[in-house]
Amino acid sequence: MVNYAINQFKNGLKLILDGNPCSIVNNEIVKPGKGQTFNRVKFKDLITGKTLIKTFKSGETLEGADVMELDLQYLYNDGNTWNFMDLDSFEQYTIDNATMNDAKGYLVEQDMCTVTLWNDNPISVIPPNHVILEVLNTDPGLKGDTAGTGGKPATMNTGVVVQVPLFVDIGDKVKVDTRTNEYVGRA
Repeated sequence: MVNYAINQFKNGLKLILDGNPCSIVNNEIVKPGKGQTFNRVKFKDLITGKTLIKTFKSGETLEGADVMELDLQYLYNDGNTWNFMDLDSFEQYTIDNATMNDAKGYLVEQDMCTVTLWNDNPISVIPPNHVILEVLNTDPGLKGDTAGTGGKPATMNTGVVVQVPLFVDIGDKVKVDTRTNEYVGRA
């Protein structure tokens, strides 16, 4: 496996840290007035999702993670597993509920998403940035309220709850930002 020196660190680089694959979120080079230069690196553990901050002296190296990110199409969910397909090779991947985390609230069949594989095992699923979902349950809408002064919770067809403006009704299709769980607009 490839080893990376501290001076090769950049955001998004995938490394092995404490036996788990991690991605660099932020790399800050610190030059104190006295002493040796060091790097303060913020990592995100790709398996647990936790954020770690570590410091490294210049000259240290870390092992690169054998991580692949694939764009896969979501096919279906059979209750316990989620099934995806690579549109180029038609290879199918099965992912369990634990690996899906928050992504399962935003996936609709035929959506394209990014699946991260480590040692040929899926470890995370990233849904598209914006998805179109249907409102299944919410309080009745009010005519004329388009200012968006307030909001109300709405349960979508995937089960996720999103704050929507008061004029949104049951059956409406809305665009949701999956990174922030916010209403973007009507579809």
